Amino acid sequence: MTTAVVVGSGPNGLAAAIRLATSGVRVVVLEAQERPGGGTRTSELTLPGLLHDDCAAFHPTGVASPYFRSLELERHGLRWLWPEVDLAHPLDDGRAGLAARDLGLTDTSLGADARRWRRLFAPALRNFDDLIGEVFQPVAHLPRHPITLGRFGLNAMQPATLLARRFSDEPAKALLTGVAAHAFSRLDTPFSGSVGMMLTTTAHAVGWPVAEGGSESITRALLAVLAAHGGVVHTGVRVDSLADVAAYADGVPDILMLDTSPTAALRILPTLPGGIRRALGRYRYGPAAYKLDIAIEGDIPWRNPDCARAGTLHLGGTAEEMVATEGRVVRGEMPERPFVLLGQQYLVDPSRSAGGVNPIYAYAHVPHGYAGDATEAILSQIERFAPGFRERLVAVAPRDPAGLEQHNENYVGGDIATGANHARQILFRPRIALDPYTLGSAGSGADRVRAYLCSSATPPGAGVHGMGGFHAANSALRHLRR
Repeated sequence: MTTAVVVGSGPNGLAAAIRLATSGVRVVVLEAQERPGGGTRTSELTLPGLLHDDCAAFHPTGVASPYFRSLELERHGLRWLWPEVDLAHPLDDGRAGLAARDLGLTDTSLGADARRWRRLFAPALRNFDDLIGEVFQPVAHLPRHPITLGRFGLNAMQPATLLARRFSDEPAKALLTGVAAHAFSRLDTPFSGSVGMMLTTTAHAVGWPVAEGGSESITRALLAVLAAHGGVVHTGVRVDSLADVAAYADGVPDILMLDTSPTAALRILPTLPGGIRRALGRYRYGPAAYKLDIAIEGDIPWRNPDCARAGTLHLGGTAEEMVATEGRVVRGEMPERPFVLLGQQYLVDPSRSAGGVNPIYAYAHVPHGYAGDATEAILSQIERFAPGFRERLVAVAPRDPAGLEQHNENYVGGDIATGANHARQILFRPRIALDPYTLGSAGSGADRVRAYLCSSATPPGAGVHGMGGFHAANSALRHLRR
């Protein structure tokens, strides 16, 4: 029987494991942490009973993922919950740009720019399922919907700053630029608008839901599917070499799937083919996150009342301010007012709260490997748009870039995207190749194994969608059939 070992139990690792297991492969998953899930774990990080998402918190790509949809995870306990407003971007003058499935809410918030906004996103929304099928795979593929992909690509390849110039007023400019900032990159370079275009389209098409009970509910559902097909998961197992793998697979497996960073892949497989080894050695990581988990009494006193209905908020000020801020972070400088992403998941999921105290999720963009304390900067950004917020603080639990990497080794230097999103790595990650998932053969003699990379360092990049794992597993299955 063909055997496979998957190293890492994040959503991509579990997706790869399920794809292989449903194809008749015997699958073992090895996870270094004591709990599976990678970026989709949930913990009591501040007070007993308060549930905080450890990393991934909002799931537009999860609910849109073709592979996750095919697995019918709802049959295994996963329940998506949608806020009334998916995303809000407040401004200092009290206004806020809103993104929602109800485009009427967006129209009202954007005023004179509403028609321009609809014109920008209408083609992608009309053909959303076709578009997702195209962008959730490597760039080098034969498109089934070339016109849809081409129209989207003409906008996605532009700098976010150029896209924002289509609008006359700040709510629309800031809203789009804030979504583009999810790339953790400069916003004035080619392709920096791609993430903003994709995630905003997704907000209008399927929303930015949360998982009831926390993001770990996604992990539990994936584990249930895997177990139903005979897959086995071992936690607390660190893999540093092929020998560590063989101990759990009754010898060297036929397939080795790595839901790891390229750095870890080089450590585990030092005998990779030279060209692949050099390419992975050139892979670059991006800016970091500095995360705060916050407990507050009651709700955040937002100046703009629409923000009190939003699941996700971007706290970055104007488009011009965010462009400058993100540029500084990429250069390794810590800004006084960093871009902050904040989550109010409890608004639609009260199971996360306890006794009138609510959990707040927040992180700031900081330089790669930042060793300072960004707690005050994050709290100040929240207070900037919600005066009186500090008076409601009950507890704060910080996690700096080193802490994030300790929690999940894929987050090298605190980079929760597992790779810099500059133009080349948006188009080709982790290397330029027709099959970016295969790592070739590693080991020696009878101990050689065919290896694959399936983490967020592979297409289509970061996000809880499982598509990197799905495509990597398909690559492995193709090689088996040859």
